[in-house]
Amino acid sequence: MKVDGKHFRSIWRERDGWSVGAIDQRRLPHEFVIAKLTSCEDAAVAIRDMLVRGAPLIGATAAYGMALAMREDSSDAGLKRAYDTLVVARPTAINLKWALDEMRTALAPVDPVERAEAAYARADEIVEQDVEINRGIAGNGLKLIEAIVAKKKPGETVNVLTHCNAGWLATVDWGTATAPIYLAHERGIKIHVWVDETRPRNQGASLTAWELGHHGVPHTVIPDNTGGHLMQHGMVDLAIVGTDRVAANGDVCNKIGTYLKALAAHDNGVPFYVALPSPTIDFAVDDGIRDIPIEQRSGTEVTDMTGRTADGRLETVRIVPEGSPVANYAFDVTPARLVTGLITERGVLKPDRASLAAAFPERIAAAAE
Repeated sequence: MKVDGKHFRSIWRERDGWSVGAIDQRRLPHEFVIAKLTSCEDAAVAIRDMLVRGAPLIGATAAYGMALAMREDSSDAGLKRAYDTLVVARPTAINLKWALDEMRTALAPVDPVERAEAAYARADEIVEQDVEINRGIAGNGLKLIEAIVAKKKPGETVNVLTHCNAGWLATVDWGTATAPIYLAHERGIKIHVWVDETRPRNQGASLTAWELGHHGVPHTVIPDNTGGHLMQHGMVDLAIVGTDRVAANGDVCNKIGTYLKALAAHDNGVPFYVALPSPTIDFAVDDGIRDIPIEQRSGTEVTDMTGRTADGRLETVRIVPEGSPVANYAFDVTPARLVTGLITERGVLKPDRASLAAAFPERIAAAAE
């Protein structure tokens, strides 16, 4: 995708051939900074501290982290140590474990002398695969938008509601929920995006708005509590969100607040779609509400906010009284019954076990290993 006319990905191999560049998303929207990762621990910290975030991007970063580790120590012990270091960096996004399993499977039979080269090659494949998957999501999601256009009067705008950031900053390129939006924009469809601010980390306000704005897509940032009101008044044609893990039964785990949006959409007859790449499907989990681990993050994400002051300085301020306890659940699970459809690279699927299994039988085999 583009930043002021120049193409960027969220992560890439640097020109030296071995170090990894990534956009430091902690600094957005106020500063555009490129971070350089040179070790497995750098990659783990980037994932843990949310320098990179979004399930697909976490997986890509982990893959490059394994490659960086093999450059330092390509022994069997080094391979195990790298896997163990990275797999615990974030608990909820299944793409992390998927990418690490892919890397371990590819590298285990390789002679340690050749592992570093093989690791970079496999990591590059995972990165390119993510881009191609998201292009597929874009095409399949575009059909849903075009169907809405066909029912509108000529020149009317399609209004899409998003939650959190499932844009190209959450993937390698294109995004998941935003992929159909970007493609519709490129095809000349009049499209407007309602961007949930997404407390407590404000990924909508700081990331989705930033990338849509720099790519030229019309959008409006709204407080999280506004979506239901907009739906009641016919101002939302469809909602598209991303996900960090989809259970075998179609339950969807995504950024906290997604469940409430799904409830509002269901009550108002607004189609509620979830866009996801196939590595996000976890056939090892049968019941999302019961079995998906929900990350609980630091209370400072709730109590403190960082922004730019009138004189241009970046300042962090506390907005919660001293001594007040804080709970910070990072994700929630939307039951499959509230999901209209799953937008994947292999089509728009019903959110149920049979549809997922028929479309992605290889993911069932992977879960059984």
